[in-house]
Amino acid sequence: MRKRTGKVLQIASTYMGTIVGAGFATGQEILQFFTRFGYWGTFTIALATALFIWLGTKMMLIASEIRAKSYEDLNKALFGDKYGRLISHFMLVILLGVTAVMLAGAGTIFYEHWNISYQAGLLITIAGSFLLLRKGMNAILAVNAVVVPVMLLFTVFVMIDTFQTPGSTKFVTLTTDYSPWAAWASPFLYTAFNLSLAQAVLVPLGSDIRDRKTIITGSWIGGIGIGFMLLAGHIALSVHMPGIQQFAIPMGGIARQLGHYVQLIYIFLIFAEIFTTLIADIYGLTLQLRERMNWSREMLTFGVLLICYVASQIGFGPLLSTLYPLFGLISLGWLILIIRKRVAFRNS
Repeated sequence: MRKRTGKVLQIASTYMGTIVGAGFATGQEILQFFTRFGYWGTFTIALATALFIWLGTKMMLIASEIRAKSYEDLNKALFGDKYGRLISHFMLVILLGVTAVMLAGAGTIFYEHWNISYQAGLLITIAGSFLLLRKGMNAILAVNAVVVPVMLLFTVFVMIDTFQTPGSTKFVTLTTDYSPWAAWASPFLYTAFNLSLAQAVLVPLGSDIRDRKTIITGSWIGGIGIGFMLLAGHIALSVHMPGIQQFAIPMGGIARQLGHYVQLIYIFLIFAEIFTTLIADIYGLTLQLRERMNWSREMLTFGVLLICYVASQIGFGPLLSTLYPLFGLISLGWLILIIRKRVAFRNS
């Protein structure tokens, strides 16, 4: 019983840590996908939460059923052999891009907030990632076991403070110029984009677990946790609408109002969430590359980190701005196929 509880909590914390990521810490994702749609945001967050519970569970059950070694195995099961391989090649490029941006973001935090040079920040982050990833999936589970509880505590703190602020119920009455169609399309886009990226770590996680109830319970707790954090961020951001939209890091403005120590925790959280996304993406990439190259895991990890280090020097913005819209469309197709996919999971 205790062993199953531990596995459930591992799934839940890894699911939350992988999905919520740096987008929650900055507040930009919550703002763009939910808060700017006014009072519709609360309802669309509820829909997104239901989709995360349902499809996150389904994805890990399929991975467990087919004994998926990497996300390419899942994509082949969903898209067929030929198109599954093409989709996986495309995801490989996207994941490299996202990983390079995460690394650059970590270096920027060292430079802007901790008075350590950008290059030194990159090298420290690379060294930490390499050492942790030598332990494989256990490293991701261990980091999320620390980061996610802190993230939840910070979320609760923000929510309590928000409800003591005048206008705390603004999220109920906030109006918007956007159409309801745009508002209701948003949770599907948000879920598709995040789940398709998260499969790099959720597929091998689900594949390692043979017990159906453990996967379902962990996914439910993780999905509800994601929904709670999205709602807390939405309520906090709604109080400061529409002015908060001008900030690159909207949650940063809110954190500053809560005092110096809360801001320190917030900066740590941004770095920690970037770091968890970084190591999860690198882990998924190395699993994918091992199916194509006869290199050791350490060599592949080092190679991916080296590519991302070079990319972080020149900037990855133009490439990502080209790939992201296309990736969004493919993510929606991926979402539809995973909804349609029947799961005939049997305990073994």
